[in-house]
Amino acid sequence: MKRMTKIDRQNQLVSKLRDNPFLTDEDLSEAFGVSIQTIRLDRLEQNIPELRERIRGVAVQHHDEVKALPLDEVIGEIIELQLDKVAISILDIQEEHVFHRNQIARGHFLFAQANSLCVALIDDELALTASSEVKFIKPVKLGDRVVTKALLVEKRKKRATIEVESSVQQQQVFKGRFVMYYFGEGEE
Repeated sequence: MKRMTKIDRQNQLVSKLRDNPFLTDEDLSEAFGVSIQTIRLDRLEQNIPELRERIRGVAVQHHDEVKALPLDEVIGEIIELQLDKVAISILDIQEEHVFHRNQIARGHFLFAQANSLCVALIDDELALTASSEVKFIKPVKLGDRVVTKALLVEKRKKRATIEVESSVQQQQVFKGRFVMYYFGEGEE
């Protein structure tokens, strides 16, 4: 296999990060078959900020104000929020999220990330979980980055139906359907 030129690699790096700004330097290093240091130098030359700054940038661009709960009560970091439409958060799995014996994430953290994202998605002062149906698809491990997306499917009669998907490196690990109750002043 012929090695890619620096210019080609940097162009593809820009393209990859445009498509998925949540890729780590390690992910990019693997994808391009170069060292992490090479990726960091490429990012510097292309004026691409490190991961945390990219996440903050995405969050600022795509963020309505959460109404139904304080932002610090959301499990994970909200990076996109369009009230009553879509919300996305990320959760980096750390020691406190896993069983010490096998380093697998405890399910209640994945559920809490999804559930709090559903509450945050509702354009109302009060949103509570009325019911949920969830499925854990694959184990999540220490060090994994869980990206969760909540999509409003229907909102009427003080009930909102939201579908949620969580993935790690584009592999689905959790999905659910949440029905949220909201106060909805003035609605029937």
